[in-house]
Amino acid sequence: MAWPYILECADTSFYVGSTVDLERRLTQHSSGEGAAYTRPRRRRPVRLVWSVEMARIDDAFALEKQIQNWGRAKRIALIEGRLSDLPMLARGRDRGPQG
Repeated sequence: MAWPYILECADTSFYVGSTVDLERRLTQHSSGEGAAYTRPRRRRPVRLVWSVEMARIDDAFALEKQIQNWGRAKRIALIEGRLSDLPMLARGRDRGPQG
């Protein structure tokens, strides 16, 4: 099993990752031993706000990379389970009419 996941950091930013051991990875992030992004004290504590169990790590990694390219509004929609909002929140579509 594998999990793509989103953490909300203390500075309200999001970190997106994937792992085969979610509990261990959360402990690493919380202790400052995880990814470089979550190491600074200003980003901790971190809080798991979204994850999904997947059968294959390569699928989890691919979804991680996809979510990393999303803007904040689209990530929040995923976290809140507003899946029908995801297409309209694609980058470039949330700017409104040019004028």
